[in-house]
Amino acid sequence: MVFSSESFLFLFLPLFLLVYYATPTRLKSYAILAGSYVFYAWWRVDFLGLLFLTTAFAYVIGQKVSQHRGTSRGRSYLIIGVVGCLGVLGIFKYLNFFIDSFAALVGTDTAGLGIHWRLILPIGISFYVFQALSYLIDVHRGDAAADAPFIDFAAFIALFPQLIAGPILRYKDLEDQFRERTHSIEMFSAGFARFIVGLAKKVILADAVAPLADLAFATDNPGMALAWAGAAAYMLQLYFDFSGYSDMAIGLGKMMGFNFLENFRFPYISKSITEFWRRWHISLSNWLRDYLYISLGGNRKGPARTYINLMLVMVLGGLWHGANWTFVLWGFWHGSLLAVERFTGWDRTAKNYWFALPLTLLFVLIGWIMFRAAYVGEAFEVYGGMIGLNGIFGDPTVWMSITRESVALTALAVFAVFAEPYTWNALSNERNAMLQPNVDGTAAVVPVALVLQTIAVLLIGTVTILKLAEQSFSPFLYFQF
Repeated sequence: MVFSSESFLFLFLPLFLLVYYATPTRLKSYAILAGSYVFYAWWRVDFLGLLFLTTAFAYVIGQKVSQHRGTSRGRSYLIIGVVGCLGVLGIFKYLNFFIDSFAALVGTDTAGLGIHWRLILPIGISFYVFQALSYLIDVHRGDAAADAPFIDFAAFIALFPQLIAGPILRYKDLEDQFRERTHSIEMFSAGFARFIVGLAKKVILADAVAPLADLAFATDNPGMALAWAGAAAYMLQLYFDFSGYSDMAIGLGKMMGFNFLENFRFPYISKSITEFWRRWHISLSNWLRDYLYISLGGNRKGPARTYINLMLVMVLGGLWHGANWTFVLWGFWHGSLLAVERFTGWDRTAKNYWFALPLTLLFVLIGWIMFRAAYVGEAFEVYGGMIGLNGIFGDPTVWMSITRESVALTALAVFAVFAEPYTWNALSNERNAMLQPNVDGTAAVVPVALVLQTIAVLLIGTVTILKLAEQSFSPFLYFQF
């Protein structure tokens, strides 16, 4: 089940919210867990067992780590927990990759090795395993308590707004909210508006630019125009698809009384790759920094070790996205750029130069091509097209499938990328003004602008639903990770 489906919008979500708000406060975690398990089982019931076992394992080990924290026994329990969680991720996400790579190394295929099966990748496994890992490490460090009831912890791991594609949550950020949180009309309406904006990003913008991206990567030896247009289209598609999902997740969280941390902060206005990673997939960037980069020594062991750590973290971050050499190379690309920026000081001085923004976008675009490609050779076909190896336009008949609507919405997506920071700040300021009472304690007058914003959200929602009804099913891109 995906957020942009009729079954979620008109069946699951209304029924869940009805049950959730009818449930007494002390039992709301039960409602969350039941609803989240139904949501996950909608995909496959059998993998629900893996989610539960991972949750139970992390909870039990967390108790042991807490009981023996600061001792060798506590560290041993932490190692067991980390190895166990990573073992689950490694088997289901990377075993096929290792078998394929070994077969290629010895000059055969999996059938030649006598292997005739493939493991299915459980949806959302990268996210809920990372959440379990962060919990164990935080308990070991003393940053999170291990005294929560199992039902609260299980509800945290399975929390359906972020279960499938993030943002990656940490229990220490939500443990107080599971004990006590506020439910109000203002918070619900803010969450609803955020959800609608995210849905529009996905349905109106991401899905509209997707055909151009798909065409470029499906065309053998694309011409220069198609290669650049397709790469730019994918750059837009990935942002609006993933940030749209994050907006919906954050909005759903608010509708349930939770405040999730932001996951995107207008990454395509960055003037360096370092800044880009402060704005893109923030929950993953912070996770890799706090639990991997710092554990490796960070920048505390000299410049050379710092560069190696940056490179290693980004390569592993690339591999986290998928078991494919394209993701490894994408991580290597970003790790190299981060190391160069740290070495030259560019990450501190780039904001002073007008060309820093287009240069950063170019570097990001080059990386996204490798990220999108099904295999390394496909990426280099697009790179070849971009530098003119296949002519300017290539086969003219290829362009016939691009509609005027797609072109118009692609232009709208480009505009939205750069207009979003300004419009979002204005919306936030107006909403905050509404929520602040007057000095004399009376309720603030609702600004006219906020009324217009509410009408705009409803209109956007209506257009989005109409658009959703006419198009075919389109899953979120990050579901594959």
